[in-house]
Amino acid sequence: MTTRTLFIGMDGCTFTILDDLCVEKDGQPAVMPFLGGLMARGTRAKLRSTPNPLTPPAWVSLMTGRSPGNHGLLDFIRAEERNGDVFFTLYDSRDNRAETIWSIASRQDRRVAVLNLPFTAPPPKDLNGFMVPGFIPWRHLRRNTVPANFYDRLKEELPGFDPKELAWDFEQEKQAVNDLTDEDRENWVRYHLPREKQWFEIAKFLLKEEAPELMAVMFDGVDKLQHQAWLFLDPALQHDGVSDYHKRMRKLCLDYFRQLDGFIEELVTLAGPDVQVFMASDHGFTATTEVVRINAWLFEKGYLHWKEVLDPDSEAAKRREESMFANLDWSKTTAYCRTPSSNGINIRVARNPGETGIKPEDYEAFREQLILDIKALKDPVTGESIVSEIHLREEVFAGPAMTDAPDLLLVLRDFGFVSIKNKLPIVEPREEPAGTHHPDGIFIACGPGIRKGVQIERRHICDVGATLLYSQGLEVPGDFEGKVANDMFIKPWLIQNPIRIGEATRGVNKDANAEGMADDEKDKLMAQLQMLGYME
Repeated sequence: MTTRTLFIGMDGCTFTILDDLCVEKDGQPAVMPFLGGLMARGTRAKLRSTPNPLTPPAWVSLMTGRSPGNHGLLDFIRAEERNGDVFFTLYDSRDNRAETIWSIASRQDRRVAVLNLPFTAPPPKDLNGFMVPGFIPWRHLRRNTVPANFYDRLKEELPGFDPKELAWDFEQEKQAVNDLTDEDRENWVRYHLPREKQWFEIAKFLLKEEAPELMAVMFDGVDKLQHQAWLFLDPALQHDGVSDYHKRMRKLCLDYFRQLDGFIEELVTLAGPDVQVFMASDHGFTATTEVVRINAWLFEKGYLHWKEVLDPDSEAAKRREESMFANLDWSKTTAYCRTPSSNGINIRVARNPGETGIKPEDYEAFREQLILDIKALKDPVTGESIVSEIHLREEVFAGPAMTDAPDLLLVLRDFGFVSIKNKLPIVEPREEPAGTHHPDGIFIACGPGIRKGVQIERRHICDVGATLLYSQGLEVPGDFEGKVANDMFIKPWLIQNPIRIGEATRGVNKDANAEGMADDEKDKLMAQLQMLGYME
């Protein structure tokens, strides 16, 4: 069996865009010819994300083979009610209850390299290889890089290495507000070109100098561009007669994907013909065309209550409109949504003396009535349900972390994130289509033992971790929920290298004393999440 595996992650990548960019069109060459050829030489599948197709639960499920209710990272932030308000704390790797494939491979003497994967900081103590975590400010890169001397080695040996350009630069990313000027949106796309190149250069450096057996790098610019520039990328939204600005923005976006194709080509070529290559995304993307203000609806239906504000022009009224919870009347509120990214409703249950909310014995009946009310939320013109799916938390978040999950998970008809602002109307068309997450991402494989020119049935994101371990010749842990994507491999390969199921995963080796973010950096990250639409 091959002993080397290359994994390339692309946050938010979707076949909707890739299939359009990988072929010649209107007499123009393909934007991503190498990836198009790689897919033709390999196997592809849609990849179903976690129940809430969001970066934290999805990438961690990919890395652990476990569902969010078992690994515990349900969102970017954890929300907690205290003293009449809602307080937010950031998740990090210490909240992950499940062993990652990087640790599983490490303890079986595989050298790994992991670049820009989110929620890998602080890094595991037992890693055998290299890790430069993603989703952290540049000031934290040095102390979260493994091994301890690798950061300085990059500074000394890698020309152009720039940690400020590499990591999340919150000052730069302040541009990602919901209402960008045309100039700001152009700058937002340009900003990600050199940033992705930084991660590519580190990956290339490791392939050349260290040749790890399991190499993983993730490019997250795909997601960030699509959030702000979906209008210029979705082939269904391209037509004759668009403005010069539209043409300029589309060219900038195509430049990004053209550069990404070059990175993929160079990494795959450098890895060599004997390496199995896998690519995946945490979720897909699509267009959202309307805003659904779920807390305003809960207020209208009597589930959520605001403190009385006599003066509509007062500061209290303005704060209420901006959805801060300080003006919520907790004594009367029984259900509310905490963040847009949760796409969920939390039911308040009074479990202890003095707490407000419904009685525990009323929970089932209350929840059933809430579901019926949600189902009655219809488009007044078409009669179509605004919320296409409603999931109970015990159905989609079963596991030790279930109590942190919302009681109801909502799927809007256009897959958008809900708004928690207390504004009317409850459902409002957007001025232009915006990018939002879709549950189906991508899964691609190519190399020795991989079927050629095949599209297989949809796989689950938990299957990726199991498949990468199998590619390394390792047993799949017995408690993995994900399965090896055996339909990606030719039969002789499977016969020669049978899938083996081994012992359960081990306890997570965490550094309890690892230093977290400073409060000001947490505030900046919260602001960034707000700007990308995950919070309000």
